[in-house]
Amino acid sequence: MTTTSAPRGCGNINADYYLLCDMEQAWGIVLESLAAAGVIVTIFLICSLFFLICKVQDNSKRHMISIYFFFLLGTLGIFGLTFAFIIKLNDNTRPTRFFLFGVLFALCFSCLLTHACNLNKLVKGRKSFSWLVLLLLIAAFALVQVVISIEYLVTMIVNQKDVFLNMSAEKTNKDFVMLLIYVLFLMALTFLVSMFTFCGPYRTWKRHGAHIFVTVLFSIAIWVVWITMLTRGNINLNHPTWDDPVVAIALVSNGWIFLIMYMIPEICFLTAPLRLEDYPAENDFCNPRLIKQTSGVDNHAYTQDEILQGGKGDPSSSPYSPQLQMKAIEPQKDFSIPRPKAQPSPYHDYTGGKGPM
Repeated sequence: MTTTSAPRGCGNINADYYLLCDMEQAWGIVLESLAAAGVIVTIFLICSLFFLICKVQDNSKRHMISIYFFFLLGTLGIFGLTFAFIIKLNDNTRPTRFFLFGVLFALCFSCLLTHACNLNKLVKGRKSFSWLVLLLLIAAFALVQVVISIEYLVTMIVNQKDVFLNMSAEKTNKDFVMLLIYVLFLMALTFLVSMFTFCGPYRTWKRHGAHIFVTVLFSIAIWVVWITMLTRGNINLNHPTWDDPVVAIALVSNGWIFLIMYMIPEICFLTAPLRLEDYPAENDFCNPRLIKQTSGVDNHAYTQDEILQGGKGDPSSSPYSPQLQMKAIEPQKDFSIPRPKAQPSPYHDYTGGKGPM
């Protein structure tokens, strides 16, 4: 029997956990440090969110707190999932990777998609969704990926457990990417909906749409790179051991993008004072400028008939003129009862002087 000594920096632990402490392969230590820092920052933002709830003046922003909370939970799970890719692939980490990766990202992109849908109403001056509707939208979008992941794991573990636990690296990577097709659809849909948030008269809400747009744009770039490397790049470069580092780097990078590009700016604007120009006036629906102006063409049928009957200038010759000619009505006589008038006083011109003696 041959025994391998633990690498420098690791003690008497299982070989599956060597990358967590191996000083020679430092990528594991660097990534777990970044992931741990992301966990700390995310927990701090969750606490800040609860602290700022009572200070939010804008009712529309208060409804979005539910979106922020579930988004931070998903981001916290993404940072925690990084450790499952630093640890060596085994019977325990394989189901965790296949299930949580898609579910956590589906939760995050569902929150972004729900927020973008809500902003499309606000930029046009409409009323925001209630917090209950927002929660239902998040659950509906994310539940699809949960069902897909559960169905895949149940099918593979129950019917093909040996095949699932002993799949080759190439087959594992292909199944892993195929399982994330719905997440890619959510990402593309969120990117498309976020572009419509720039169309509207209320500019303040467009800033929130810009946060979503930039976040999804960077996420798409990260996903294109790691999927390409996982399915083609590592095979062509003959480096199959790069599979786990590539996915772990994608997790940490995307988690920090979520925090820096979206969550931190959103929390900064959460307690901004209410601005009247962010909402339409209450009587805007009575404003004449909102009434559709209609235009039409005069009906010349009457004019043609008048010309045929005897001239445009003679109203009596028109077939549509009344048979009885209109006459001026004399003003009615005044039948009111006259009121008595007071007699002038004999002392009207009296000046107070003495008369002649």
